[in-house]
Parts: sequence; C-alpha cells; structure tokens
Amino acid sequence: MICAAERERVLLASDAGYGFITSIADLSSKTKNGKAALSLPKNARVLSPVKVSDLQQDILAAVTSDGRMLVFPVSELPELGKGKGNKILNIPSVRAAAHEELLVAVAILSPGDLLQINSGRQHLKLKAADLEHYRGERGRRGNKLPRGYQRVDGLQVIKATGDDASAS
Repeated sequence: MICAAERERVLLASDAGYGFITSIADLSSKTKNGKAALSLPKNARVLSPVKVSDLQQDILAAVTSDGRMLVFPVSELPELGKGKGNKILNIPSVRAAAHEELLVAVAILSPGDLLQINSGRQHLKLKAADLEHYRGERGRRGNKLPRGYQRVDGLQVIKATGDDASAS
C-alpha cells in the first residue's frame, strides 16, 4: 500500500521481474470492488510500490534472489495505466515459474542518494560510483553482488540530505 497525491508517480512491479510506472490518479477506482492495475504472470506476487520523484534523473536498482543487481534509469520503463509492464530484470521464465529465482527488491534513487543492501545482519552501502558496476540496460541479467551480500533481505535508500531514509 502507498499514500501519495494523485499527480505523483509510483513503480508497480512483480517478483517475476516485470513492472511499470503509473500515477496515483490511474490507480483510483469509482467502484467498491476496486481496480486491477497490475497483471501478474502465473505464480507471481506483487512487490511493494515505490514512489518515483523525477522520471528523468532517478535510477532504479533491482535485486534478485540469486544475488544479481541491475541499475538503470527509471525513464527506460514505460508509463502505463494498467497491465503487466516491461521486463525490469531478466529472470529466465522457467526459473521464475518454479520460484527458483525471483525479483526480491526494487529501489528508486535520486542523484546523490546511497543504496544500502540488507543481507541478514550485514549491510553494504553503495555510493553512485559503486553502482556503476551494476549499471546496464533495462531487461538485462545484472551483475552478481559481492560474496556475503547475495541473499538480499531488502534495499534501503539513504537520502542525500541524510535526514530520512525510506525502505523497500
């Protein structure tokens, strides 16, 4: 669940590796039954939505259960009202259907933000320069995280101001 103004945008994604950007206004419904916004492949689950502040400057970090991370500009994802979305990170469909490999976390970073990778009791903070190793085109496989950090529990964005942090 997410709270935001109607004009704000969010990233909707599934653990099968698909997602898209939409506005909060596109998610509202006039009926009691609600509205289907995200179509899921078989056996897939929804990840928590993440706010997008600037479509042109923000970058998206996505991590799989296999310990692979891909970083790319948010502008590479389509803006849709509803649907399945485009492939965020390449997970072989056989492995995704069998739940052997899944997208476990996504985070949206603004310029200057730090990305903290939580893996058990260990935490790894990556600056913009460190994230360059994981940068690639949307839909690629991604690079392996360092040993000891491949079982990711979650990603946390540490804002450039240092005042607040948002977890996903």
